[in-house]
Amino acid sequence: MDHVMPSQQRAASHWRPTITYFLMFIGIGLIGGILGPALPFLAEQSGSTMSQIAILFTARALGNMLGSVISGLLLDRFKGHRVLLGMITLAVIGMFLMPISPLLIVMTVVIFVLGFAEVSMNAGGNVMTMWLHRERSGPFISTLHFCYGVGAMVVPLIIMVAVNNGVSVLWAFWLVAIYVVGVGIFLAPQRSPISPANDGSDHVDKVYDKVVFIGLLVLFAFYVGMEMTFAGWITTYGVINGMTQGDAAFLVSIFWFSLSMGRLLAIPILRAGYFTVLLYSCLGLAIAMMLSLYFGWLDLYVLTLIFGLSLSAIFPTLFTLGNQLVSLNGKRTGMIFLAAGLGAMVAPTMIGPLIENFGTDALPILLAAMLSMKAVGLALILLRQRMTRQRPA
Repeated sequence: MDHVMPSQQRAASHWRPTITYFLMFIGIGLIGGILGPALPFLAEQSGSTMSQIAILFTARALGNMLGSVISGLLLDRFKGHRVLLGMITLAVIGMFLMPISPLLIVMTVVIFVLGFAEVSMNAGGNVMTMWLHRERSGPFISTLHFCYGVGAMVVPLIIMVAVNNGVSVLWAFWLVAIYVVGVGIFLAPQRSPISPANDGSDHVDKVYDKVVFIGLLVLFAFYVGMEMTFAGWITTYGVINGMTQGDAAFLVSIFWFSLSMGRLLAIPILRAGYFTVLLYSCLGLAIAMMLSLYFGWLDLYVLTLIFGLSLSAIFPTLFTLGNQLVSLNGKRTGMIFLAAGLGAMVAPTMIGPLIENFGTDALPILLAAMLSMKAVGLALILLRQRMTRQRPA
């Protein structure tokens, strides 16, 4: 009985920070999803053309990549909640300044800072959840990313309501900022989780295999590249193939909805620990959907819904499996988000020239090839882990 009570008390004490991380990820989704819908307002505010305002996407991506590296180092040196509170402060300042910045150069600097803060909160939340729940973190990581999807889905609705009611879009930015302030207030008094390697427990750190870790970075880059390529180009694909602009744009909403809901549906499987089975099931279903897209076997709405479901569990499952393989600390987690940022920049950029030169069939071909290479890469990582006897039981 003496052993049961402390365990129960620890489990109860975990819920407050866990819920706070869930709320924080809704905020991260709000921040990450606001740029696209608000772009026409920002262009008008700064007197920029749409081609000029597109620099904001590059600035945010660069902020993401720098934040991935810096936040990882900070998380290993300082208490995690202090790092998160610092990033929340930067995000709030950026959200207040963004809609009132009069010049494009000022907006570019602000969105760079927002990108830095956004990815740092993302990486920090993943690490804190992993340290808090240890070997049982898989379902909680998946729920984090579901919450991100909720935020990304809600923010366009906020902007739509504002526009339809004659309210300035700047209030959408400020509403998000106020929400994030509330999350920071809730987080501030809570104690930071401690790395399993530093808490005096019987935790044994995994032997670090650089080849396995580099392989994981490639898999993360491939995943985020595929996700952003499909989300970024499926509307264009639909329009070129005869859909109206409005109908084609709705495909993106279907994709993000199914991606978010799939992360909830995957929780029981993650709880059971079937990481490899889940990953290969997701990859197999995704490849089948790209074959369907190429041959026109399914309605595009249905295909998009299923493809979103097939991708939904890959990131949280791969993150949880990665922690079992190489004990992810702050620095390594930062490198994962850096790789993800590179994937998000490179893969969507490749598809434009391919579609221009080879037609829309280039989209399913590229994604199917990336999915196949990802499946092979995962097999090679697991094989090396087995051969070097470092694979966790």
